[in-house]
Amino acid sequence: MSDVETEPAAVGAGALVDGRQSAEVPRVDVISAREVPLGGPRAMTVRRTLPHRTRTLIGAWCFADHYGPNDVAATSGMDVPPHPHTGLQTVSWLFSGEIEHSDSLGTRALIRAGEMNLMTGGYGIAHAEVSTPRTDILHGVQLWVTLPEEHRNAERAFQHHVPEPGQIDGAEIRVFLGSLAGDTSPVRTFTPLLGAEVVLAPRARVSLPVDTAFEHGVLVDSGDVRVADAVLRPAELGYVRPGTDSLTLVNESDGPARAILLGGTPFEEEIVMWWNFVGRSHDDIVRARQEWEAASDRFGGVEGYPGGRLPAPALPNAVITPRKNPPRR
Repeated sequence: MSDVETEPAAVGAGALVDGRQSAEVPRVDVISAREVPLGGPRAMTVRRTLPHRTRTLIGAWCFADHYGPNDVAATSGMDVPPHPHTGLQTVSWLFSGEIEHSDSLGTRALIRAGEMNLMTGGYGIAHAEVSTPRTDILHGVQLWVTLPEEHRNAERAFQHHVPEPGQIDGAEIRVFLGSLAGDTSPVRTFTPLLGAEVVLAPRARVSLPVDTAFEHGVLVDSGDVRVADAVLRPAELGYVRPGTDSLTLVNESDGPARAILLGGTPFEEEIVMWWNFVGRSHDDIVRARQEWEAASDRFGGVEGYPGGRLPAPALPNAVITPRKNPPRR
């Protein structure tokens, strides 16, 4: 997916909920999503919680778009032309529908509900994403992971993983990155990460042991999910600081609730993030944009897409500065 929001609005956080700073009752910050169109006259709208003015990263997770359920007959679904990425990995996860992914590695792959596609951009890659004719309802998340300095020029790569669902205390859990609830994903990442879908039965409560070195985000898709003293509504993201050894999720709804659980060790490097590029300086971004517009070999070509490439937007009339998380307290 391409980030059309090159200059994101400064949107304030949602409610700030203070609990005791302990493993039992962690402090939870609630981040409300903002709507962003993907472009075109019948644009598909996504709900974006990362990056946000109050939080750039959760671990190395630097981007979170949540979309659907969208009736493809009304919205035309997803049709993102070939576009570039640098310095990051993309993670695609669907709740319903089907998307065809094609990239400059020569990969052509389908992603379906409960399956994960992870693409490593590294020094440079290009890809396109199109929902298939078989898709009636499109619904899922698109996530990005920033790469650490020593790996940000990594070679292009693509991985596909179908996690087996696990059951615990009225919750169904699919771990697509990292380890949780006795399951470990085989997918390679460059920093310690957690990514999982958690579906809670009506009024269910589940306590999940987690790494105390991780910070966590709970992105709610459906239902109302309580984390400590915060009740997260659909499209809200709750942020939990490092230091807790257990996260308790409670479904406050009479129907099933679904959430994406993200985690990772705090990412201490400053990053510059603009359009679809992650770098460390303004010059990194300028160079990547120039090379994309010049159709250089850095990104390669995407075969089979019935149309042109996505042009890069104009650079802002200012130096692009690093994005930072607030100081840890």
